[in-house]
Amino acid sequence: MAKEAAGAGTTPKPLHELSRRGLARKLQVGKVSTGTLRYLSNTLVGKGFDWLLPVVFSKSTDPLWPDPGASIEKRIETEVYGESVRATQSMIIHKLVACSTAFGKFFVLSPNVRIEKRERGATGWHSYEFTQLDFEVRDGRFEHIKSLVEELIVGLIGELKSERREELTSLGRYGRLTAPKAPFRTFDTATLRARYGEAWEAALPKSISEPVWVTNIPREFYDFEDPSTGKWDNYDLFVPSYGEILSGARREWEYERIRAKMERDGVRKENYALLLKLAKEGRLRPSAGAGMGVERLVSWIVGAKHIGEVQPFPKVPGTVYDL
Repeated sequence: MAKEAAGAGTTPKPLHELSRRGLARKLQVGKVSTGTLRYLSNTLVGKGFDWLLPVVFSKSTDPLWPDPGASIEKRIETEVYGESVRATQSMIIHKLVACSTAFGKFFVLSPNVRIEKRERGATGWHSYEFTQLDFEVRDGRFEHIKSLVEELIVGLIGELKSERREELTSLGRYGRLTAPKAPFRTFDTATLRARYGEAWEAALPKSISEPVWVTNIPREFYDFEDPSTGKWDNYDLFVPSYGEILSGARREWEYERIRAKMERDGVRKENYALLLKLAKEGRLRPSAGAGMGVERLVSWIVGAKHIGEVQPFPKVPGTVYDL
């Protein structure tokens, strides 16, 4: 049987197998998660963001290609009314359309289904079903998103230490968790590769004591790539000892650039026919945004040894639970 305080390489127990002590810990984590979601959603609404509802199935969803960090074993497809649809891997395509047409800035708590390769169950940092706090800002740039996220993270830690002191103390995190200082440091991937080699994503969290930004990451067609320099205007946020908790970018919006990048990367254009149509008609607008993994954020806050600890119903790669 898996240990209750599961670490990398062990499988978190479901609720009905936890001891009284394990259930008490799960409840404490749940209260910290509640405080996290309340603070983030209230703060964004207070800043004028609209709160949209998520999408579960769609003809278009994130290709997760050619992102080198993706590790998908299979994609969930089914038929609805004679049409082939896919489970949402992320709402990025929906965000681009929503931000271009009706909603200047918004957020959504979006369920994501990504059937990761089984070996990722041992990392303690991956889940095949999780929730992202997705947000997008029309005419936004990195400096806008950077400032917003740093304000959210710093304010969130302060709020939780004030309002969830009892739970954080019981979890052994109150004294160890401190609000980071903004602005966070920023690293280009070229610098990190020179310092750590190709394994920089694993090495970086071990070498930092506060959250840091990583920019210029070759990725999917919708992340903006400067044609004059070849640099990518995108960004990930890494936290100490854990890893990436947020991924975002300034977006491509011009038809020819989107089409050319799809062809370069072997992305099936028929899966993104509507996006291409809107771009060709000049109806896509420049924007920037990000998706923050809620479970990863909470794992860092509570000091979880496995992401499954912060999920009421764990979804660990390679393991299928009854619930």
